[in-house]
Amino acid sequence: MKAIQVTEPHDLRVVEVEEPELNTSNDVKIRMKAMGICGSDMHILHGENPFASYPRVIGHEVAGEIIETGDSVSNLSVGDKVVVEPMTSCGECYACKHERPNVCENVQVYGVHREGGGREVMIMPDHLVHRVNDSLNWSEIALIEPFTIGAQANYRGQVQEGDYVFIIGAGPIGLCCLKMAKQAGAVVAISDFNEERLAFAKEWGADISINPMTSGVDEQVFEWTGGMGANVVIDAVGTPKTVEQAIAVTSVAARVVLLGFDTNISEIAQVNITKKELTICGSRLQTHRFPKVVELFNSLQFDVKDLVSHQFKLSEAKEAFQLMEDAPSAVRKVVIRM
Repeated sequence: MKAIQVTEPHDLRVVEVEEPELNTSNDVKIRMKAMGICGSDMHILHGENPFASYPRVIGHEVAGEIIETGDSVSNLSVGDKVVVEPMTSCGECYACKHERPNVCENVQVYGVHREGGGREVMIMPDHLVHRVNDSLNWSEIALIEPFTIGAQANYRGQVQEGDYVFIIGAGPIGLCCLKMAKQAGAVVAISDFNEERLAFAKEWGADISINPMTSGVDEQVFEWTGGMGANVVIDAVGTPKTVEQAIAVTSVAARVVLLGFDTNISEIAQVNITKKELTICGSRLQTHRFPKVVELFNSLQFDVKDLVSHQFKLSEAKEAFQLMEDAPSAVRKVVIRM
């Protein structure tokens, strides 16, 4: 069968690999149908993901159809449309014992630490596979995973109805954070340098959009909130500059959620953190967000299919990644049809 493999940094290929078989009675075999390209896939291709090993079959935003089940599988059936929860945890470490499996000491992500879903057939344990509404198309189903990331950021920021939420970055993850914040009843502002992305964010419900090239972000946020500052700031960019900005535009008792993995140092004065009693937290992967997001998609009232801006065939995987390289600001979500 065919698979999308990064053999080493900067070398992506469509290769032939052996089709996997069921290993345990709790396994299911899935015919993969769609794979979204994520920023972390790009980081693996560039050799910038410190958690990845090579060669690696990538892909963690994936959708498929069950074609075989183990003898002990009772909650899933052949023919079901499903989404894969691409994360494992040990169940024994401090994080796992405190219901934080996303930061398990031994967490492994399919497509990063383990072979991912960018292949024609995948075997998964049944507890990491979620049935979805048969009316959803494959590209929509592949969007569920990135929306769990947006749901996690909102969960970490304790976003509530009526909160003023400022999101830094209108890329795919920023847009997922936006939709989930609006779903919670928040008032949302979003910033980006790209006017096309900002225009799309407005279509998706952003109450105001801010381009740092044309207006001061701090002034805009404080004016928007009547001088209060944002109650929640979600930094979906993750640079030292955006971390500093996130803290600068907060209200008192605000929450700041950081999504980036930048290793460079930000310059932050402690006084504002203490004076405002800010809560600053990271957000990684997701903590039991899949059932909630799957339910949201299954309702068919959560229409997000227009996040997908480009689709490619499996044989065109190189072209899909090249588009991400050449014109990142011109795409929202690229999906490869498996």
